[in-house]
Amino acid sequence: MDQSISADDLHNLALRQLSDYRENNPGTCFLDAGFSLSIKAAYDLQDAVSRLRMAAGENLIGYKVGCTGPGTIAQFGMQGPIRGTLFSGEALDNGAVIDPDEFCHLAIEGEMAFCIGIDGQIDTAFPVIELHNFVFRSAKKSLSELIANNGLNAGIVLPGIDWQQSDKHIKESGKLSLVINDAEMGTAGLWPNQDGPGSSLKWLSSNMRDSGLSLVPGQIVLAGTSLGLYPVKSGDDVKVSIDDRLAVECKITASHGSDSPL
Repeated sequence: MDQSISADDLHNLALRQLSDYRENNPGTCFLDAGFSLSIKAAYDLQDAVSRLRMAAGENLIGYKVGCTGPGTIAQFGMQGPIRGTLFSGEALDNGAVIDPDEFCHLAIEGEMAFCIGIDGQIDTAFPVIELHNFVFRSAKKSLSELIANNGLNAGIVLPGIDWQQSDKHIKESGKLSLVINDAEMGTAGLWPNQDGPGSSLKWLSSNMRDSGLSLVPGQIVLAGTSLGLYPVKSGDDVKVSIDDRLAVECKITASHGSDSPL
C-alpha cells in the first residue's frame, strides 16, 4: 500500500467503493476534487473491495485481463493490461435476460475466456459476453480509475457447458464475431495479441504475485478482446460467435420498459 494511504483510509475508501457499486453508481470518489491514486494504490483498493465482498459471502470465481486489444485501447486512450475480479453472483447463463437498469451505462464486450487446470495452465477456452458499468468520473480517463473500479466489470454471460469444456481454441485459430440486433459490430482474431491466451495468463500471474495473490484450478480468466466495448439498451439482442457458430447470447430488457437516464 502507498505510504500516503493509511490502512484506515484504504478500508473506508473500499467501503465507499462497494456501497457505490451496489447502488449502481460506481466510483464516485473520482469526482472528489484532487483525488488520485497510484497504480499500486488502485490495486490495493480493488483488492480491499474484493475482500469485503468475500467477507459478505460472495464467491470469487476468477479474474479479467483488460485494456489489451486495439479496440478498447483506442476507446479508453490508454494502454493496459489491467486486472479485475469476477464473482459467481454476476456470472449468468447463456441466453440471460439482462435489465440495463441494474447497471450504470451498461456496455458489453465479446471476448475469449479460459479456465485454469489442475496444473495451473489453461485447461479450456471459450467465448463470453462481458458486462460493464461504462463510466469514468475523472475529467481525464486513467488506468488508476479503471483498476480501482475493477476494470469496469459488472458480470459475464457464459456459454453452454459444451463450450466451457472445450480445449479446441486454446491453440486453434478462429474468428470472433459480435452481433447486436443482426448487425455485425466487429470480427477479429480470438485473442487480443499474437501470442494467444498464454500471454494473458503470464501477465496476470505476474501481476497477482505482486499483490500476494495466485490463480487456483477451476478459476475463469477473461483474456481481453480484439474488439471494442459497445453500449447497449433495452431491446438489444447480443450474440457472440466463433467462425459463424453461435456460442453465447443475451437479451437486454428493461424491467420498466426504458433504460435509466444517462
